[in-house]
Amino acid sequence: MRQFDFAPLYRATVGFDQIAEMMDRVLSTETPQTGYPPYNIEKTDNDAYRISVAVAGFAEDDLMVEVKEKALVVSARKADDDAEKAFLHRGIATRAFERRFHLADHVRVTGALHENGMLHIDLEREIPEALKPRRIDIAKPATKQIEKDVVDAAAVN
Repeated sequence: MRQFDFAPLYRATVGFDQIAEMMDRVLSTETPQTGYPPYNIEKTDNDAYRISVAVAGFAEDDLMVEVKEKALVVSARKADDDAEKAFLHRGIATRAFERRFHLADHVRVTGALHENGMLHIDLEREIPEALKPRRIDIAKPATKQIEKDVVDAAAVN
C-alpha cells in the first residue's frame, strides 16, 4: 500500500486539516468495509439527505442508530431465534453488522424510520448564523467640500 505524506498540505494551508484527516481515514486499511448491508444516500433537498439501509430480516429492536464523534453508526444484532429451525436454503442474511458514515460539520440526524425492510435515516445540514454569508454595506467617506468661491463668514471676522 502506498503511504502519502500530508505534511506539506498542513504547512501550506489553514483550516484544511479535516480534509487531510479524512484522506488518511479513507486510505487506511485498518477496517475493510464489506458490501453488507447495501445502502443508498440521496439528497432530498438543498440541505437535507436520506440514508436508506436494506435491513431485511431485522426487527426494530434488533437495530441501533447512534451518533458519536462526528460519525453515524448503524448496527444490528439479530437474536438467535432461528437455532431450532432447519433451513434448506438461507438466502436472507441476518448476520450482525456495523456500518459507519462520517458526518460533515453541522449535519445532524433528524429521524429514523424502519419500514418494509428498509431503515431510512434523515439528516439535515444546519449552518449556524455566524457562518452564513452576510452582506456588508460599504460606507461612503464623509467628505466636506467647500466651494472655492464661497468664503466662510465666521473665519473672516
